[in-house]
Amino acid sequence: MTDKPNIKILLVDDEETLLEYLSKRLLKEGLTVKATFSGEEAVKVAGGENFDVAVVDLKMPGIDGVETQKRLKEVQPFLQCIVLTGHGSVESALESGQQNAFQYLLKPIDYDTLVIAIKDAHQKKMDMENAKFRDEVEKIYVSGLGARGIKKAINKLRNLYGMD
Repeated sequence: MTDKPNIKILLVDDEETLLEYLSKRLLKEGLTVKATFSGEEAVKVAGGENFDVAVVDLKMPGIDGVETQKRLKEVQPFLQCIVLTGHGSVESALESGQQNAFQYLLKPIDYDTLVIAIKDAHQKKMDMENAKFRDEVEKIYVSGLGARGIKKAINKLRNLYGMD
């Protein structure tokens, strides 16, 4: 029996029906889900809780999906964003890509495609975190820090990875 990773998803969409549907389905998959109704709310929630993947609607009142992604990445640099939109266009896809969207999916969303995208995005986040961790550990190793410096560096890493 293999352990499934506990993937933490942040859903961001102003469509209550879609959020409810996706939340229920993703919870049945064994994923941890937090639903938010606006970009502003999502950024606030992400300031206090770590997530692996954000599924963000592109067109929302207030800050749109592109700005939401930008702000989420400022709060959680390794967070992977999947963009959903019912307003598909090459321009909006490219604009989302400028914020390093992991994937761009059109509504109505195929649920199985979304789950695959979430799992792939989670793996990318893990790979990025692992690479960053290795780099940071190597910096600590070659720096020749004393015990106090190493403890300070470890605390920095713990903070970076949301372990506080």
